[in-house]
Amino acid sequence: MVLARVNLNEYSNRVMNVIRAKFVLKDKSEALNKFVELYGDDVVEKEANDQYIKKLLDIEERHIKKYGNRKMTLQQLDKFCEAK
Repeated sequence: MVLARVNLNEYSNRVMNVIRAKFVLKDKSEALNKFVELYGDDVVEKEANDQYIKKLLDIEERHIKKYGNRKMTLQQLDKFCEAK
């Protein structure tokens, strides 16, 4: 955990109070953490955990075993995308 002292303007203070009340949080620190949890993905992507990366690698491996290194033309890709 990181401790930080912040200066909030009046509007930011009101936003933190609303979030605190809406989610029944005990203080503005929890409100700030909730705000970041809700809107942080718009700015910074979360790091993938090891289990998720292993799952992606497994999917890729199965795909390559099934299809090899086949390639599509742009026309085939357009036709494929239009069908969905």
